Amino acid sequence: MTPNEVFEISKIFVNLGVIKIRLTGGEPLMRKDFPEIITKLASLPVELTLTSNGYFLDKYIGELVSSNVKSINISLDTLNHENFNTIVKRNYFQKVWDNVLLCISKGIRVKINTVVMNHVNHHEVFDFVDITKELPIHQRFIEFMPFDSNNWGKEKVIPNHVLIEKIKKQYPLFKLSDRAGDTDTKYGISGHKGTIAFISSLSNSFCSTCNRIRITADGKIKNCLFGKDEFNILKPLREKKDIVSIIHQAINKKHEALGGQFTDYKKLQPSSLVNRSMIKIGG
Repeated sequence: MTPNEVFEISKIFVNLGVIKIRLTGGEPLMRKDFPEIITKLASLPVELTLTSNGYFLDKYIGELVSSNVKSINISLDTLNHENFNTIVKRNYFQKVWDNVLLCISKGIRVKINTVVMNHVNHHEVFDFVDITKELPIHQRFIEFMPFDSNNWGKEKVIPNHVLIEKIKKQYPLFKLSDRAGDTDTKYGISGHKGTIAFISSLSNSFCSTCNRIRITADGKIKNCLFGKDEFNILKPLREKKDIVSIIHQAINKKHEALGGQFTDYKKLQPSSLVNRSMIKIGG
């Protein structure tokens, strides 16, 4: 999609009642036309947010601030330099961490998204909780979800209820209120500036209250991140056709749970899933 197409599609969704737009990926800051996209979207009456791997945030911090981006999700699965190199295959942990601190200094609410994986980073859970003591970071633990080519296996999944019980033994947690449509379950910790939260996409899915719709980078609606169904709105938009009926069709065909592809992740065979990788989904 071009920046103008992103904007035109976004306007249609805003007219239908959407009040929040998140740019995600992949990595949205890889696009050289990101400043044009964020500036156009900033003219709409919506809350603008972003999910990023954190590497380019310093490059675009001016555009983010001027576009009134108040919250950024930063994907970070480890706080250890060596483990970062192992997971990401790049040696830039320090730059990402510096950009976390930069965003905080600019008054941007930082959420860190950490996918917890058994035998990969499970031993760092307490390290992530500890950073919320002195920093106003909103740390979120996410269950390892299956996508194409991400080497998912049920033995790598640590259900969030296991993490919660483990953390409760070490920290004075107290439950925070969740808003309608939230995907995470939030907790405060006495004496900590930040909070922690858990996204239980597999063990305790939030499908019944989910109000998210994703537009892929190539202009298709995915009504569920796990779903195989895709509805092309870019082609008819380019043909000057109305796309509202397709949007309604996509929403009405949303499955009851987990994209209609499985019910119990413990019985899931990854080869049975039909889906793209996260990098190819974009959105």
